[in-house]
Amino acid sequence: MSRKCELTGKAVQVGNLVSHSNRKTKTRFLPNLCNVTLISDALGRSVRLRVAAASIRSVEHRGGLDAFLMKAKDDELSQNARELKREIAKKRAATATAA
Repeated sequence: MSRKCELTGKAVQVGNLVSHSNRKTKTRFLPNLCNVTLISDALGRSVRLRVAAASIRSVEHRGGLDAFLMKAKDDELSQNARELKREIAKKRAATATAA
């Protein structure tokens, strides 16, 4: 499993730790990934995703998982999240035509 957020694409960054004597050593900065269960209103079920802590706040700010996925770009999302976005779009289209 890669160290990458499934919703925002936030991943490992590489940089230098710089000491007081200006000596540089390579280091990896890991994202704060959490296994969370988010509820999709359109599908009426819960979904388990591995996302960064900042992404959880972004999902809540945008009004839930469905709204976040509809606004998100496909290239940032994981394959699992893209499939979920497609399911939600189909469900929304079906309910719009029925109403």
